[in-house]
Amino acid sequence: MRFRLSTLMFRGTNPTSVDAKGRLGLPVRLREQIQKVSGTDVVVTIDVEDRCLLLYPQSTWDALQEKLQALANIGSGARLIQRLLIGHATDVQIDGNGRILLPSLLREFANVEKNAILVGQGNKVEIWSEPTWRAQRDLWLTTQKDELARANEAVRDISV
Repeated sequence: MRFRLSTLMFRGTNPTSVDAKGRLGLPVRLREQIQKVSGTDVVVTIDVEDRCLLLYPQSTWDALQEKLQALANIGSGARLIQRLLIGHATDVQIDGNGRILLPSLLREFANVEKNAILVGQGNKVEIWSEPTWRAQRDLWLTTQKDELARANEAVRDISV
């Protein structure tokens, strides 16, 4: 059964844990959404701007990777994005207990140890270490008020 990708909508913030082997638990609702479009196959890569990981259903990642590979990579910027996003992309599967095994290289990049926060972002889910997420969120809300005000101006017509 094939579902349209546009029906996929990850949102919300969910605390979860990572066990000693590096397996991260996914909430049932998140797993169900992924299974609609990609079965148990997901891709995890790094975020190029923040110290977090990005989780994509396989089908969503495949479409994104096609776009990334289509970029003219004569310039160093496109090559850098390709190198970081595609180069760190790791195929993983959701196991029977609803967990994914995060490779140590990715866990180290995002400092994901015992407690993690999953942040829905529409077509993907960010995976943050809990302390990093809390610190970053508080920073955004307190010290980046000018940038937040500009963002609010940009979205004012959608009545947030």
